[in-house]
Amino acid sequence: MTSDADLIAACLRGNPRAQRQLYNQFAGLMLTVCRRYLRRQEDAEEALLLGFAKVFRALPTFRLEGSFEGWVRRIMVNEALMELRRREPLHLSFEDFAQPENLASTPATADTQLQAEELMALLQELPTGYRTVFNLYALEGYSHAEIAEALGISEGTSKSQLSKARAMLQRRLGGGGRPAERAAVPMYNF
Repeated sequence: MTSDADLIAACLRGNPRAQRQLYNQFAGLMLTVCRRYLRRQEDAEEALLLGFAKVFRALPTFRLEGSFEGWVRRIMVNEALMELRRREPLHLSFEDFAQPENLASTPATADTQLQAEELMALLQELPTGYRTVFNLYALEGYSHAEIAEALGISEGTSKSQLSKARAMLQRRLGGGGRPAERAAVPMYNF
């Protein structure tokens, strides 16, 4: 296994095998990142390819400080957000989503383990604004200030979208019942 520094150096020398290895090493994980933002597989694949083109162009700027994977991930998130803007305009949802017909419930019990695919499906059901803010904050570790800047919204809107996304996910996981019922539902730290 080649270290990131060796792999990057080989890529910078134009070694096609190293470029293929870098792509193969990160493509699966980064496609998952893109899928969290984009509903359609084709759109996520497009963002992935465009993101890797940017990774290879920007590779000379990587200073070997910090995580290379984190650096690649940030490029992919930015590319997924750009693709999201092109394909699915970001409509931030401000409605109170308490209408029962909008709440597809997935029962969860203390011994239920959600599979990654099930969680991804739940995330994909969220309105675009909720899903985007949730992903940036809970999964990518962005601050509300960073989210506000990236999406052109206020920090308050970012906080509101996150709160509503969490509430909607908890309801869909079965946590919207009476307090005694909620206590029996496992709490997921999103």
